[in-house]
Amino acid sequence: MPASPSLSDNSRYEQACDQAIAMCDGNLRSTIKALIMANEYLEVELEELQAAISAGCVPTQSSRTGSTAA
Repeated sequence: MPASPSLSDNSRYEQACDQAIAMCDGNLRSTIKALIMANEYLEVELEELQAAISAGCVPTQSSRTGSTAA
């Protein structure tokens, strides 16, 4: 069973909720919709990474961050 979040975690979650709601101009329905969409995007990313790893391809961090060469 996972441990309950600490007080600092709870405060961080409260702040994150306030920020998400503010980004959607206080519209709770829009906030929930945006969070669902973000979660679905992350689920797809995770599935793609799991498929790549299963196929023997290991993504490198540099492919995600782009070139840093000047």
